[in-house]
Amino acid sequence: MSKDLSNYRNKYLKGELIEKNLPTDPFDLFDNWFEDLEKFGNERENNAMSLSTVNDKNVPTTRVVLLKQFSKNGFVFYSNYDSRKGKHIDNNPNVCISFYWPSMERQVIINGKVSKISAIESDKYFNSRPKSSQLGAIISNQSEIIPSRKFLEEKLSKFNISNNNLNRPSNWGGYILKPELFEFWQGRDSRLHDRIIFSKSKTNWDQKRLSP
Repeated sequence: MSKDLSNYRNKYLKGELIEKNLPTDPFDLFDNWFEDLEKFGNERENNAMSLSTVNDKNVPTTRVVLLKQFSKNGFVFYSNYDSRKGKHIDNNPNVCISFYWPSMERQVIINGKVSKISAIESDKYFNSRPKSSQLGAIISNQSEIIPSRKFLEEKLSKFNISNNNLNRPSNWGGYILKPELFEFWQGRDSRLHDRIIFSKSKTNWDQKRLSP
């Protein structure tokens, strides 16, 4: 099998990153970009992000998860703690998340360390979810091998019939990523893209431009 993709080409003309126009805090720039996305973007899920982790042999895995909250405290997402990503995080809390918003010709890459949020915060989010999502979190032993789709559907059906009050499983909850480095990427003409990094120092954020 072979397919030549060399003619897949687009121009990038929708924005710029000029230092004099940027906030000194990368959280503020992320917030500005997210507001732009909500006003002018055309993504199916604005909060979809790639999460990269490594196992105990330093082999990486990347998957798409949904960002559920962000503030200057960090970036929050939820998962089964016994999943593959959960086991990776237990072994090595250094992770990378990235956002790609093609309608705005923008990317954001964030490196940092992840830790669990409190049980109270996880309970609050779990209780806000639709019942179907709660059930999914309860019955799925995420990342474990199962014999068939039918096995999963029968497990869901049996649980749904016999249970009305749903409690958050102790092995399911939230993580928060505390950023140590941000990279903001804005597509530009002639592939001379703007790339600005913010790296955390003891007192503030240092800002530098990268060559595209």
